[in-house]
Amino acid sequence: MNTMDKIFSYIDSHADEMISDLRRLVRIPSVMGEAAEGTPFGEMPARALGEMLEMCSEAGLYVRNIDNYVGTADYYQTEEVPELGILCHLDVVHEGSGWSVPPFDLTEKNGRLYGRGAIDDKGPAAAVLFAIKVLKALSIKPAKNFRLIFGTNEENGSADLTYYRQREKLPEMLFTPDGSYPVINAEKGMLRVTHRISVCPKILSLSGGKAVNAVPEYAEAVLDITNADVSAFSHKFEGVTISAEHADGKTKITAKGKGAHASTPENGANAVTALISAVSEICGDPKLSALSEMFPYGETDGLSVGIKCSDEISGGLTTVLSVISCSYETDGVLEAKQDVRFPVSKTSREILAALTEKAAASGIELNADMISESHYVSEDSALIKKLLEVYELVTGENGYCVAIGGGTYVHETAGGVAFGAEFPGEENNMHGADESISRESLIKNAKIFAAAICSICGVK
Repeated sequence: MNTMDKIFSYIDSHADEMISDLRRLVRIPSVMGEAAEGTPFGEMPARALGEMLEMCSEAGLYVRNIDNYVGTADYYQTEEVPELGILCHLDVVHEGSGWSVPPFDLTEKNGRLYGRGAIDDKGPAAAVLFAIKVLKALSIKPAKNFRLIFGTNEENGSADLTYYRQREKLPEMLFTPDGSYPVINAEKGMLRVTHRISVCPKILSLSGGKAVNAVPEYAEAVLDITNADVSAFSHKFEGVTISAEHADGKTKITAKGKGAHASTPENGANAVTALISAVSEICGDPKLSALSEMFPYGETDGLSVGIKCSDEISGGLTTVLSVISCSYETDGVLEAKQDVRFPVSKTSREILAALTEKAAASGIELNADMISESHYVSEDSALIKKLLEVYELVTGENGYCVAIGGGTYVHETAGGVAFGAEFPGEENNMHGADESISRESLIKNAKIFAAAICSICGVK
């Protein structure tokens, strides 16, 4: 039996140990809390970090806690920066509602493991640690040192990683199981802006959308108009239903569409842009009409705001007008937030310049709220080649590189890529109720991580 066969056989027969480790992590509700001295992201993320470092120490790794921002665990004790780093995060999003099982416990049923963090990112972190435990159990010694890096703020801006990078150098080869397989090597740039216009007095309020990074599924307007007719819009916006209620000389118009992530807006039906189009036509408001012309219903490529572009590596730009708010009880100024995901061949400066020019021509004020440049690692890199070889070895499937519109934990690093933990075609309810990972996938992840360590670091 060769080395890989021994590793895979051990993982299959001892998987319950990995699941026990995952249970220890899931039971800590490591949602970001109020910062305090010694706990920069609240008590629970710090507790999760402490638990993981204790588990790593129990496994014989050399651990450090860097001010409860980040923890590290090295295979060998050395002051040199290892060649390989594996980056995981231990913080999770809020549990939300709709769970059929306790969110902060690990429930196994029908071959699946349920709990907040099961796929993002505690399950992958437990699989990484178990892969190392297997190497130690089988007396397999990597030829080079490697480092596990555990963060605690990925879900809320990755200030943990910024803190770490200000004090430590990251390994040259770095991957994170904070995405999907085979390998994510291209992540589009992200830009978020706010458009501001004054609307006419007929518009008493406009609101819609909850998150900037999501296609809004609901929007509503209250107009100082009696019995406004919306029948002309009943079939105008495919996927969105427009309706009206009349009371006290006013009309309330609602738009109901379909939500989607901002990185894939074509999968949604934007209630906000449909409502703006309808209200601008009913009220004859020139400023709102100009905004509607910039963001016509159904358009997601930025053509009408002058930013449509694409490249072979990462595909086309996508954009969504996602959140609006306006009330005449305040100042009658409409704020409309836009999310843009731009290809790796473009810079934020180019996209912002085109947006600013278009907005100015329409008399609309524009402010940039968030800017993040794109991230790209060449498919020819030694790290990617090795990871794809490992993926093919373990799964028997073809390995290839993937470009995404979202961002992973390595987005701000020089050469990091996302490697796992979701397999193509899987649905694990990440960030939703009943988040889970299948037992089979967790085991397969552990095999992939063990093989990747052996391939990149070599074996003595």
